Amino acid sequence: MQQPPVSRTFWTWWVCGLLLCASTINYMDRQTLATISNRITNEFELSEQQFGYVEMAFGLAFATGATVFGLTADRVNVRWLYPIVLLLWSLMGFLTGFVETYLGLLLCRLFLGFFEAGHWPCALKTTHRLLPPESRTLGNSVLQSGTAIGAIVTPLIMLQTLTDAPGSWRPVFQIIAAVGAVWSVVWVFSTRSEDLAPIPPVQIAADGSGDDGDTFFSAVFNRKFLILVVIVIAINACWQLFRVWMPKFLQTGRGYEERSMLMFMFWYNTATDIGCISAGLLTRGLHGSGVSIHRSRCIAFGICAMMVALGGLIPWLPAGNGLFFVLMLVAAGSLGLFPCYYTFSQELSARHQGAVTGLLGTIAWVTSAPIHPFFGHWVDQTKSYDLGMALVCGLPAVAFLVLLAFWPANKPAIQ
Repeated sequence: MQQPPVSRTFWTWWVCGLLLCASTINYMDRQTLATISNRITNEFELSEQQFGYVEMAFGLAFATGATVFGLTADRVNVRWLYPIVLLLWSLMGFLTGFVETYLGLLLCRLFLGFFEAGHWPCALKTTHRLLPPESRTLGNSVLQSGTAIGAIVTPLIMLQTLTDAPGSWRPVFQIIAAVGAVWSVVWVFSTRSEDLAPIPPVQIAADGSGDDGDTFFSAVFNRKFLILVVIVIAINACWQLFRVWMPKFLQTGRGYEERSMLMFMFWYNTATDIGCISAGLLTRGLHGSGVSIHRSRCIAFGICAMMVALGGLIPWLPAGNGLFFVLMLVAAGSLGLFPCYYTFSQELSARHQGAVTGLLGTIAWVTSAPIHPFFGHWVDQTKSYDLGMALVCGLPAVAFLVLLAFWPANKPAIQ
């Protein structure tokens, strides 16, 4: 017989720590290329639009993988699925360090995106199974903060390894791949199959998390899912545009030297981590003081959305302290949105959490991936990054208004 969701124990939070580490590896594999984007475009003789196509290939492959692995996570024990996808994306990162052509780079990023997509359905399936509703936003904050840590560590590694020699960026990909292999071993020895196996219908009815009406179609054909579509498109478009183009914006758009850009990115990503953890702590603190779980999440989401909206000032900010301050607020808010969004999505279905997560991920990446070549073409023509970055900073505020206006007032059946 399946055990009920595990309460807050050392083992539970140890597993959440492993999720953080997986997110860190995931983001290091992803962000290394963006961090050295100027070197890549110079070494491979690419236009901004061609670099945008590399990121679009990654994003569309991620969109496909999100659905594939989302469906798989509901049917296969996550204890085994998770390390397999992590090893596969680590292999793609490892091979990236050897590419010599634009086509090779495209293919490596394509398959990297496909396999990296397996991370989120597996991770969110884990937090949903192991944590009670009042702790899930904090657990998802720990999970999501790993992306910030990966983005923090990557510039520091680059500062130590990059030289003036062409190709000095290549060994970093092999190092990160080796770390991924170690994580897979630790995960298998740290987890228990009975806690991460697919949930049978009998247990869903028995533990109060749902009933036989908890079907995939009931999860996606309702108002909450449509609201989450708006939310995930808005927050992902904003986050991904900054993730890909911030290093270029700082170097080409604001004249920072490479080392200064790397240090700026270190502090930017540190701010994202602070914002991510703070969103989880705020939600838990508000609930502890008597605010409902849903309202607590909405308050945290709204504060983060308003912080991101300050990015609308970017066109009027030259390099300096003003730009630094505004971008730190944008950073904290942009990642703080995600743990709130994840917990909203976990209200839809217990049995089909992986499939719901995967479908939302597909929608997010299908809509955000084409932005990059379009944005690159815009930059090629205007020689400015400012307007596009300022506009996307308003999207989370729009999502927040949709959340307030249309989310059903009744208590969620599944938390």
